[in-house]
Amino acid sequence: MKTAEFYYELPKELIAQDPLLVRSESRLLALNRNNGSIQHSKFDHICTYLKAGDCLVLNNTKVLPARLFGIKKSTGATIELLLLKRITDTTWETLVKPGKKAKVGTKISFGNGMMEGVIEEVCNDGNRKIKFTYDGIFEEILEQLGEMPLPPYITHKLKDQNRYQTIYAKEQGSAAAPTAGLHFTKELLTKIEAMGVTICYVTLHVGLGTFRPVKVEDVSLHKMHTELYEVTEETARIINESKNNGNRVICVGTTSCRTLESAADENGIIHAGRKDTDIFMYPGYQFKVMDGLITNFHLPESTLLMLVSAFSTKDYIFNAYNEAIKEKYRFFSFGDAMIIVDNVN
Repeated sequence: MKTAEFYYELPKELIAQDPLLVRSESRLLALNRNNGSIQHSKFDHICTYLKAGDCLVLNNTKVLPARLFGIKKSTGATIELLLLKRITDTTWETLVKPGKKAKVGTKISFGNGMMEGVIEEVCNDGNRKIKFTYDGIFEEILEQLGEMPLPPYITHKLKDQNRYQTIYAKEQGSAAAPTAGLHFTKELLTKIEAMGVTICYVTLHVGLGTFRPVKVEDVSLHKMHTELYEVTEETARIINESKNNGNRVICVGTTSCRTLESAADENGIIHAGRKDTDIFMYPGYQFKVMDGLITNFHLPESTLLMLVSAFSTKDYIFNAYNEAIKEKYRFFSFGDAMIIVDNVN
């Protein structure tokens, strides 16, 4: 399977630059994963496609204000960092711009000396491991110095930082938001629970690897970056009971999907734990746990587009995307949503 098979043309004006005023007022394209039929709806009508007994799985990761701007102590030049993954309490894997001059031993000052960093290692992929020194609590310093790491296709300034967080964000550690969850409000989640849907949470800290382009011609040769996930004993029990009772497990976002499929054994039984995953799902993958998916519209040739194509079929997904473009849906992180289930008529 070739990467080029997952390319599509998207008019630039359909890339959402700002979140809607009300989260749940985004549009919703409902796709039947088995026969490709499509319905157009609004996200606050999502209960139409859920049913009592369903288990809805959400990713409660919280985005760090992970973009930092510092000064190289040796030259006074500006340097930009994106925190990707915590290695120890004080050491992070980072993406550095400009990278060529960011050599081992380079010292960087942030916030007029509020925090300092030194590059300890250049990784194989060009990322840098940086050790930070500071007085106080790292997360509190980051709140003062950092910015939300919006994707490069969003050029507008984000007025409200919380709009790049889900309303249930709890566990800090992501370099990007699990954007399918941005559509939910507290009122909508309450309504979903009231209809008999069980809601549970997993954690997957989204890294840059999720969004990195596939650079190989043959899809099967692409290597995913690792991301840290956690499934609690309670969540594992809830999901396993749902499956045993013949109920559907519906994931909110590709990150929740990747978590469950990583935590499942060959029989589809979820095991609690905190581990790294580099799972890569593309057409031909057999899903062990997930029965339905709520997701956004993804970039051409991306691993996320390959994942949703694996869950339904590539033809059904591309037909749905063509329909969304024709109907002028909003695409990507701040865009509209789709639900892929078996009960769309």
